[in-house]
Amino acid sequence: MLSEQVYAHLRDAIMRGDHAPGAALKPQDLAKEQGVSLAVVREALVRVVGEGLADRLPNRGFAVPSFSDRRWQEIAEARRTVEPAILRMSIERGDVDWEARVRAAHHRLVRTPAYAPEEGEHYTGAWAEAHRAFHRTLLEACGNRALLETFDRLWTASELARRWSAHRDPGRDGAEEHRRLEEAALARDADTAAEVLVRHLTLTAAALTDDSGRAVQSRRSGSARGPEGDACDVRSGQVDGGEGRRRADG
Repeated sequence: MLSEQVYAHLRDAIMRGDHAPGAALKPQDLAKEQGVSLAVVREALVRVVGEGLADRLPNRGFAVPSFSDRRWQEIAEARRTVEPAILRMSIERGDVDWEARVRAAHHRLVRTPAYAPEEGEHYTGAWAEAHRAFHRTLLEACGNRALLETFDRLWTASELARRWSAHRDPGRDGAEEHRRLEEAALARDADTAAEVLVRHLTLTAAALTDDSGRAVQSRRSGSARGPEGDACDVRSGQVDGGEGRRRADG
C-alpha cells in the first residue's frame, strides 16, 4: 500500500538521522521526493506525530523534535519510576528458564553489530531490537501483563531519544552497564540491579538536556563513536574494540 510505504520511508529517515533534530518536515518537499500526493504525505506525517517522532506545530507545519524537548525527560522520569519496580518483581519471581533467557538476550546484544553504513549515523535496526529484547527479558518474569505493556509503550516513545543520546555521549560505556544489569539480575541482587538500571536510564536522558551539539562533531568527518563508546567509522561500519563487544545506552 502506497501510504504504508511512504510512512515507513519517513519513519526510517527520521530514525537514521536524515532529518536533523528540530528540522522542518515540509509536505511539499516530501511529496516531490517520494513522487506521491500531498494527501499521502500528510497521512504519513500524522502517523509519525502519533509515535512521537515528529511534532505538529501551530502555523508552522511539521518538524522533527528537538534534543531539548521536555518529553524526553518526562519519559525518562516515567521509566525510572516504573522499570526498577518491575525489575524487582521479575528478580523475585523469575525461574531458571528466565535466567537462561536473560543470559541469551544479553549474549545476542553483545554479538549484534551496532552500525551498518546503509543505516545511517545511528545504530542499526537489528541492534535496536536486540537492545529492546534484553531490557524486556529482564522484566518479563514479573508476570504482570499490564506492567509489561507500560514498558512497551515507554520504550517505543523513547526510541528516537536513545539513538540521539548514544551519538551525543560517545564516551559512555553502556556495555558495562548492560553487563552489570545482567550480573545483578542473575545474582538475585534486586537492590543493585535497580540502582544500575536507574543510572542507566538517567545517563540516556542526560545527553539530551541541551542543544549544544556536543558529541556530534566527529560524525561530520565520517568518524564517530559506536553505542559502546568504541571508535567507529560511520561510512564503513567498522568498530575498533574487542571482538563482538558492543556498548550502548538505555
